[in-house]
This record gives sequence, C-alpha cells and structure tokens, in this order.
Amino acid sequence: MFPEAVLRQLPGHLAPGGEGWLILSDLAELLGLRSREQLTAAIAAAGLRVLDRLDTRPRHPRAADPADPLHRARAAEVTSLWRLAAA
Repeated sequence: MFPEAVLRQLPGHLAPGGEGWLILSDLAELLGLRSREQLTAAIAAAGLRVLDRLDTRPRHPRAADPADPLHRARAAEVTSLWRLAAA
C-alpha cells in the first residue's frame, strides 16, 4: 500500500512541532482496495496522529459522466488533506 511507505518515513522528516500533509482520495476505499480502518491504522502504526482532515468533492468532468465505467465511484469520491503530526 503506497500510503504506508510514505507514512512510515514521515516522522523522520518532521521538525519538532511540525506537520506533514497527505492528500489522498478515498477512491481506493470506494473500490474495495483499501479500508478507512487500514489507513488510520497505518497512520497510528507510523507514530502519527491526525491534527485535522479537510475534504473536497470532485469537480472534474469524469465524476459527472455516466458513461465513465467508474462514474458511481468517482461521483462519490472525496479527496482529503490529512494534517499529520508525531504522536
């Protein structure tokens, strides 16, 4: 899982009191490739805590195109900015 590798390395790059930002779509969750529980467990396992999460919905044309094979998932997709800090 890609986010796990990034998360494991993040604490070593943070200055005291610093934070790291992870921008991640939940499309993998919607397609059953990853669960939210797996993501939050990876954050905790990396020694990180969530300071905040800001969400946005898609605005690109494919999210509104019913002919797109992934239309249902794209229309429901949420992209989040996860603000992370050392636990």
